Amino acid sequence: MSFLSFMLQALLVSLTGVMAPGPITALTVAKGSESPHAGAAVAAGHGIVEIPLMAAIFYGFGRLLTLRYVKASIALAGGLFLLVMAVEMIRSIRHAEPGPGRYTRSSLVTGIVLSAGNPYFLIWWATIGAAMILQSVAFGKTGLFAFTALHLACDLVWLYFLSYLSFRGGQFFGKIFQKVVFAGCGAFLVFLSVKFIIDGVKGFV
Repeated sequence: MSFLSFMLQALLVSLTGVMAPGPITALTVAKGSESPHAGAAVAAGHGIVEIPLMAAIFYGFGRLLTLRYVKASIALAGGLFLLVMAVEMIRSIRHAEPGPGRYTRSSLVTGIVLSAGNPYFLIWWATIGAAMILQSVAFGKTGLFAFTALHLACDLVWLYFLSYLSFRGGQFFGKIFQKVVFAGCGAFLVFLSVKFIIDGVKGFV
């Protein structure tokens, strides 16, 4: 496989992970209704988790993420955190008008915690991501750095696009749009939190 072919494959594989609906997507859309730049901050937080994780997988520690009780613990912890976040988001609609500063959780911190607490994100890296890292090594350090930069760029572009689109929608439709976005994202996070918690409990029994 040529380097160009590898990079094209890496782009397509990265996009499947980046564009898959999940908690990062939901929170980016919600925060984007307040600021068009929220996606960049979420992507930065995501990268803070992703870069060390890629390094750990490169050095062989990725297989730990596939162990039964490790997966169960991550799913349970992630599910509980998502539930708290979902309740917080829904309450911000009921008790006040959504708007700048109403949902005060930092976009950067959100990106960090939702990445570290998402079992499917971690398993993606321990399986599909690990396979891509092994392929990149065939091109030396240049291949690994190129793959890392490409993947992070996909995260940034997609999340920035989501937050900008959400912000433009909020400007056009006003507070009603923000309420609908917060309600929809909150409901989606409740669904994901329940799924994570159930998966975590099943892993321990």
